[in-house]
Amino acid sequence: MNTYWGTAEAAWRWVLDQVHYDDVVWIPPSVGEELNPDHRDGMYDGVGGLAHVLAEIRLTREWTGEEQRLANAITDQVRASIGTTVDYTFFSGLGSAIGVLTALDAPGSDAAVNRLLELSTPDGWAHEHFSPPRFVDGARGHDLTLGTAGVLLAAVHARRHGLAGADRLAEVAAEVLLAEREETPAGLNWRMVPVRMAVVQREIPNFSHGLSGIATALALAGAEFARPDLVEAATAGASHLVAISDQSDGGFRAPLRIPPLEELEPFSYGWCHGPAGTSLLWPALERAGVREVAGAPVMDWHSRSLHSIRVSGLPERRHPGFWDNDGRCCGTAGVGDRLLDAGEHTDFALHLADVLVERAIPDGSGVCWRFIEHKNDDPLLPAGIGWMQGAAGIAGFLFHAGRVAQGDTTSVPRMDTWWALR
Repeated sequence: MNTYWGTAEAAWRWVLDQVHYDDVVWIPPSVGEELNPDHRDGMYDGVGGLAHVLAEIRLTREWTGEEQRLANAITDQVRASIGTTVDYTFFSGLGSAIGVLTALDAPGSDAAVNRLLELSTPDGWAHEHFSPPRFVDGARGHDLTLGTAGVLLAAVHARRHGLAGADRLAEVAAEVLLAEREETPAGLNWRMVPVRMAVVQREIPNFSHGLSGIATALALAGAEFARPDLVEAATAGASHLVAISDQSDGGFRAPLRIPPLEELEPFSYGWCHGPAGTSLLWPALERAGVREVAGAPVMDWHSRSLHSIRVSGLPERRHPGFWDNDGRCCGTAGVGDRLLDAGEHTDFALHLADVLVERAIPDGSGVCWRFIEHKNDDPLLPAGIGWMQGAAGIAGFLFHAGRVAQGDTTSVPRMDTWWALR
């Protein structure tokens, strides 16, 4: 067994030891925390995220009896909650449910599509996050992880799995996004929350909460549902993204936040707020038949995005606040997995895997990782457990790295990556 797989198995063993089988199956977000009912079944830090590790393991070896039991428990619990949930989001709600069930090849996602249609309103989906005092009453979010774009991406995924209602769901979500577009000199822009709905104005233009994620969903929907108007909108969004980007390092990176905050880095490099995630826009546009944006081939922008990661200085912790996270969302594992999926800078991706092996902390029957919050008196954070910010997600990357090291370049086609695999 190679070093990557050895560390992945040790991390996965540690995660399995944190799984509780009470009246429900659940994991805490990190060691010492209690169950968060709102995130219990979700992909981000709930048991739903463990389905994505199981999908990685299935490409590496057969499941054990313990893993099959876990898969069955997750499937039954996620399916049972669909009819009553009001959370529609990509990470914790109905969007997550579609991703989890399809990852496990389990039925039931059609009920999630129908539930999303039931919860829709003419201007999007309601979420308690978008409430006063930061937002006006009735505000709606339109980003990928908390808003309409996540619903649209879920509808595309549902269509690709032959689920009834996917076409109608995509139509509803796409019309909301088209209605909320902002004209700019370079093209089109979308914010997480439209100006008229936000008390505090801010833009986070990268994949998780802003323009690049929204444009990605529009491009994929345009391709899947034969909607050239959506492709045109996505292309105009990409043009605006280029206009606000920094290309001084020979690459491509969009600002972390507009306007910037002095206490934050001007650029991030992860899946959520940096070129690792934003790079997903360019193969989405290519899939939709777009060849150029702002005078350059779309896949040149893709390679430039990955170049910015390569020359950024990560995974070194160059100064407090720079690269203090090793998870999938905004850390080392997410960057490494994106590079492996893309088939570019594979040597660097395996270097990131080496660093994660070195940073693994033995604990009980396995290993875990502890991230850093440099502003805290005790900067070392509790060990995270789940998919996006914990040992489960890091284990998934290391299983993938182990396959690549053995010459197998197969990637898991997840809801947030399937169009961008080599």
